[in-house]
Amino acid sequence: MALRGVPTITLNDGVTIPQIGFGTMNLSDVRDNSPESHEVTAKSVDAAIAAGYRHFDTAQMYANERGLGLGIARSGIPREQFFLTSKLGNGNHRPDDVRRSFDRSLAALGVERLDLFLMHWPLPTLYGGDYVSTWRAITRLVDEGLLRSAGVSNFNPDHLQRIIDETGRVPSVNQIEIHPYFGKRPVFAACATHGIAIEAWSPLGQAKVLGDATLGEIARRHNRSAAEIVLRWHTQQGRIVIPKSATPARMKQNIAVFDFTLAPSDLAAIDALDKGEAGRRGPNPDTFDWIPSASNPNPVVHR
Repeated sequence: MALRGVPTITLNDGVTIPQIGFGTMNLSDVRDNSPESHEVTAKSVDAAIAAGYRHFDTAQMYANERGLGLGIARSGIPREQFFLTSKLGNGNHRPDDVRRSFDRSLAALGVERLDLFLMHWPLPTLYGGDYVSTWRAITRLVDEGLLRSAGVSNFNPDHLQRIIDETGRVPSVNQIEIHPYFGKRPVFAACATHGIAIEAWSPLGQAKVLGDATLGEIARRHNRSAAEIVLRWHTQQGRIVIPKSATPARMKQNIAVFDFTLAPSDLAAIDALDKGEAGRRGPNPDTFDWIPSASNPNPVVHR
């Protein structure tokens, strides 16, 4: 068990990761990389640390790595007690840009090594369809000792199979959209075949699922909130989750979901809420091609 009763999951490379982390996307209203926006992020990180979080998830495209680093630095807690994840920006897929941008991420976070670094999107319609060389560049960071674990995000089964076949390197994590309305994914089997841990982004469906009557009934029977029920649904099935909240009370609630157990009938009822493709909240990895720019710093769909 990790700090404050949060279990850890051992990845396929032997690295252990706390099963619940704190998501930092859009903690600030803008992605302008300004001191003001970094302070907004840092204050939320301060509260999350006080609530017991030691696993934090950020990304180059969130433009808040410096704010996360600020919050961690002023906590006074040793660096080795934190598990830090960042993700490669969509404009940094060329191998030389992978290394340059990674070095900038380390500097912004104020650390010498990152625990987990993910290719944020495969971008199969950009860079001549070559995300394999990008993956090779990320795995070299592990070989050089700058990164503990290398993974991917938003990869479908064919994306996963291609990078494994062409490089021989298996990602440790695949961070993908999963929530009760988008919960049965073919990629689950592909990840299981290769021992790739599944990490759920938007684990609460951007709060859109929390008013569901089925979840409400299960929550009443367990005397828990709908959010706690959904997070327990994820964690009982072995997934890593990174919920986000700017409210300290909800931060504490989200991390304290390991002292009750959902019955198999509860899990099955939540599984049955799946809407297939109609339940997707974020972009489709096969077609998503957004690259941030000064004139368009935020994607239409925020992932």
